[in-house]
Amino acid sequence: MGSFPHIVEDCMGVLQVLSDGTIFRSKNIQFNMPFVDEKSVHFKDAMFDKNHNLHLRIYKPTSASFPVNSYKLPIIIFIHGGGFCIGSRMWPTSHNCCLRLASGLNAVVVAPDYRLAPEHRLPAAMDDAASAMKWLQGQALSETSSDAWFNNGEVDFDQVFILGDSSGGNIAHHLAVRFGAGSTELAPVRVRGYVLLAPFFGGVVRTKSEVGPSEALLNLEILDRFWRLSMPIGETRDHPLANPFGPLSPSLEVLILDPILVIVGGSELLKDRAEDYARRLKDMGKKIEYEEFEGMEHGFFNYDPYSDAANQTLQVITRFMSDNSG
Repeated sequence: MGSFPHIVEDCMGVLQVLSDGTIFRSKNIQFNMPFVDEKSVHFKDAMFDKNHNLHLRIYKPTSASFPVNSYKLPIIIFIHGGGFCIGSRMWPTSHNCCLRLASGLNAVVVAPDYRLAPEHRLPAAMDDAASAMKWLQGQALSETSSDAWFNNGEVDFDQVFILGDSSGGNIAHHLAVRFGAGSTELAPVRVRGYVLLAPFFGGVVRTKSEVGPSEALLNLEILDRFWRLSMPIGETRDHPLANPFGPLSPSLEVLILDPILVIVGGSELLKDRAEDYARRLKDMGKKIEYEEFEGMEHGFFNYDPYSDAANQTLQVITRFMSDNSG
């Protein structure tokens, strides 16, 4: 008789893969943080991809501040992290972060879910994020928008910023490449810039920060596991979806990209890759900014979006949005 199935991949108990290929996802996750009760922001859910049963969550300030009569609320697309394998718009790490972004940036925030690996390996996540952008375009084009929050004249489809956290930052990079400067295929939606919070990039050759020391909530074993579970079968961490500068990655030099802001903690395992990404794009003449928060570890913004470091992060994002608003 064969042996009983046993666990071969375990993502902190949230996701487990068994030896017979069975995938188990926990429905009773114990989060070590409360859901924030932010009275100044309304939120609701909507479906954006019926074929894949994908939803997004929309956040809107309850009493939006309009400095001048012609002012409209910018739109932030927030793409959650989780190594492409875990995470949801409904997790407190995403939800609390979006509440803070909506109130702190005086913006409408749209947080789409995407299909997760290993059930749906890359590039499924990138395709779903692009689908969410097409949904937003549909809202802008519809005179009788399916969502009232978008057809009341208070939102500005010409002022859209895509913000991705960790694996969401990787997705944001690929959206920047896919849509190019001006995001003309999304018209009248206009993406003005991309914010990458500690983007999850990889590579076969280790960086100094990847080697260690480990963080409180992240180590190299976890990163490698996410790549094993999310990459197309048989591919390495140098695949173009993981490594923008891998041996088979298309050159970014010939592309014209919208402005990019990279934000990372100084004590993150992913710091060196984020810094290298920013430096290389700057050397290519791209409009890119790099901000490093000394001593901060991975997730410092979304795990505590009301901290001093998070407030400073919001100030950096606010300035980036102002500088690239048109």
